Amino acid sequence: MPQDAKTTYAQSSDIKSRTYLQYRYDMKKKAIAELEVLGWLQDLIRKDNPGKSTTVRKSGGDHFLWFLRKGGISREPDYVVTVEGSSTEIEFQYGKKHDLPFYDFKVSKVARKNKKSGGREPLEGRRFLLVDWAGPRYALIEPRWIFENGEYGMVPAWRSYAFRVPTAKVDGKFVSDASLKPVCDAIDIKNAILEFQHGWMDIAREALSNELQQVVDEDGLVNVVPKDQESFFKICFILDHLNKSPKNANLWLIYLMTWVRDDLSLEEMSKIVYCIDFLYSRVDLKPNEVTAVQEAVSNLLLQVKSHGKPDGSYHSTLKRAPLDETRCALFSINLLEDLTQDMIFYYPEVKLRPIHRIFENVRAINLTWTLIRDAFKG
Repeated sequence: MPQDAKTTYAQSSDIKSRTYLQYRYDMKKKAIAELEVLGWLQDLIRKDNPGKSTTVRKSGGDHFLWFLRKGGISREPDYVVTVEGSSTEIEFQYGKKHDLPFYDFKVSKVARKNKKSGGREPLEGRRFLLVDWAGPRYALIEPRWIFENGEYGMVPAWRSYAFRVPTAKVDGKFVSDASLKPVCDAIDIKNAILEFQHGWMDIAREALSNELQQVVDEDGLVNVVPKDQESFFKICFILDHLNKSPKNANLWLIYLMTWVRDDLSLEEMSKIVYCIDFLYSRVDLKPNEVTAVQEAVSNLLLQVKSHGKPDGSYHSTLKRAPLDETRCALFSINLLEDLTQDMIFYYPEVKLRPIHRIFENVRAINLTWTLIRDAFKG
């Protein structure tokens, strides 16, 4: 898959030791917050600029991606604010830890080197948006203030240098805002659902591990039938964790499309979606393949959503517990939204509806989270 050299400057080291799906799971936590905060930020900018023409957009617009194929981060700002034709870049930082001694800001986001003098100079036309759950409260800070009040030092967690501003200094920049409370709550709920659905991977890994152990412990057999859907999933799962790609991945992907039908259970759908996601990320699609994958993504998303119930659960069969089915549904929605945004970015000819908020395809997300939370209380 082609890379954009202008926006990608951290490469494979960022994804090392993680599967591509695990990497996206980690990257999505901030993206959830970015997309939930967008509407609140639009209201804030309008309120601060009454009577003026204002726009706030997510950098990348409908083509926004919360992951990059080879790992890394983008040079693009998180938001672009335009007031009366004048644009400002907004970098978004948030966190729930309140006992940290510093707020850390990446050097490249705060300042650049002057080629003539060799010294660093703070960037103009940029602000940092900080959100603190405890207030809830926010701060909009200019790079110059960070440059003048911060210390250049190593951040152990990042294994890189940053401008480190003492928490006591930053606290004075915060403004309380009650309208942030529902935004922060929505972010918490979506992060909890993200974690819950990702448990699908652990369950699948444990099931395959137990089956393989039976070969030794009980003189059992592991059957892998070439034309069996379950076997196809097992092979893709193993190859993914070995970081290996099939030599004929494009053919595998098209063959996989033949299993997309209207009577799939949520468990079957989740495994097919996993396989599509695995193979898709390792190929460059030809025009006919783009069409086939686009149709499969649309079809599967409609099917998953059709199994949503008014209480927030998902059901497709009586053979599995509702909580297990709900996990399968959420896992499928998670990957199908990833596929949607990736196709919009890399294949402009697709006619998929962009994802404006992560898990926006979950029918009743608050009820779904209540169902999950109550199940684990017991």
